[in-house]
Amino acid sequence: MNWDRIEGNWKQMTGKVKEQWGKLTDDDLDVIAGKRDQLAGKIQESYGITKDEAEKQLNDWERRI
Repeated sequence: MNWDRIEGNWKQMTGKVKEQWGKLTDDDLDVIAGKRDQLAGKIQESYGITKDEAEKQLNDWERRI
């Protein structure tokens, strides 16, 4: 699924995002509002990982859904 579709269906996708990254809160997801760069930054911040690792996780997740 491409990111435009994810962003367009963000409300439906938040459940899948929370399954993958449970530390993200509903408030985080509301602020992110489907923006990929903001999601990557919040994953990086919440999990204490590098930007590259956050991008890798996000790419892997995007391919799976």
